[in-house]
Amino acid sequence: MHKNNLSFEELNLSPLVMRALSDLKFTECSAIQAKSLPFTLRGHDVLGKAQTGTGKTAAFLIALIEDLLGTPIEEERYAGEARSLVIAPTRELAMQIAKDAENLVKHTDLKVHILVGGVDYAKQLQKLQAEHIDILVATPGRLLDFCEKRAVYLDQVEVLVIDEADRMLDMGFIPQVKRIVRMTPPSTHRQTLLFSATFSEDVLRLSEQWMHEPVTVSIEDENVAADRVKQVVYLVSSEEKFTVLGNLMREPDVENIMIFANRRDQCRDLHHKLQRRGFRVGLLSGEIAQNKRIRTLEDFRTGKLTALVATDVAGRGIHIDGISHVVNYTLPEEPEDYVHRIGRTGRAGKEGVSVSLACEDDALRLEPIQELLGRKIPCEQPPEELLKPLAR
Repeated sequence: MHKNNLSFEELNLSPLVMRALSDLKFTECSAIQAKSLPFTLRGHDVLGKAQTGTGKTAAFLIALIEDLLGTPIEEERYAGEARSLVIAPTRELAMQIAKDAENLVKHTDLKVHILVGGVDYAKQLQKLQAEHIDILVATPGRLLDFCEKRAVYLDQVEVLVIDEADRMLDMGFIPQVKRIVRMTPPSTHRQTLLFSATFSEDVLRLSEQWMHEPVTVSIEDENVAADRVKQVVYLVSSEEKFTVLGNLMREPDVENIMIFANRRDQCRDLHHKLQRRGFRVGLLSGEIAQNKRIRTLEDFRTGKLTALVATDVAGRGIHIDGISHVVNYTLPEEPEDYVHRIGRTGRAGKEGVSVSLACEDDALRLEPIQELLGRKIPCEQPPEELLKPLAR
């Protein structure tokens, strides 16, 4: 049904969408787009297995926009009635999806709305009342607020997209998502697209409840993407970790760096110590206020900050290409998180570098990670220059 080098030209998309794709310099489909679009464009439900950074956002947005353009509404529409809905687990991801949607609809008169926490409620409400809702991108909690206040109605939704379903599960959002899905038309009367980085039993159970005869598509795991990442484990004592990190950050080939630790307090402490040493470093964790997280990400994108310290939950939904190095200050407890972490680098065709700092506490976590990767990661003593005392 699909071939890997499918061009957008071959999909018979509407001229307005083609123009937007051409503005974005998109000509060839990514693997997930090539596999899913032939089905979604014909109205099938699709259950897709794909990570962030694979082009899945454009895969579902193109199908959704084509559906809306292909069935214009002639009769009167009411304020607050959404024609399509994309639910995402985090504000960062929702904002990224909305931005991508704006780029794809810019030659059409379709309106994109976003509902996320940490943003002025009144402003969001005002926009909902002023413009029809063609595409609504939302996080579960904020969407339910608006539905309960009768500012948003989901009974006319034609296309429902649930993105990163596995993270919705991790973050405890499924009860909320179930309530939202119940407000939309039955599965036989809407198109449902569900994307997840993993197909756990829970995800498959949800797809059975929410989808109608879905086609399943999946693309190579991020483990394969991890082949573009040079991985090394430095065996250090816990006292040496900070010295090795500080020296590594001053190496000439380190353009920008993401540093992961397992707990918020570790991240906070690390951020503080690095700032005191004069590094331009930002902090991303669940306890940081939303507007500050957005600003931090923007500063990292533009190069004002050269390093980010993050927890796994905060680091998951980040779309930034060109991260040269990832450091695992502590090895994660879940092997999958290792794969997600190192997947932040080595994107857009570049080779990336992942350095893990393993003391005795981390040693137990290494084995399951190597099992998941299906290979050994080189373990060595750090080079002498990384052990030099840090200049104050």
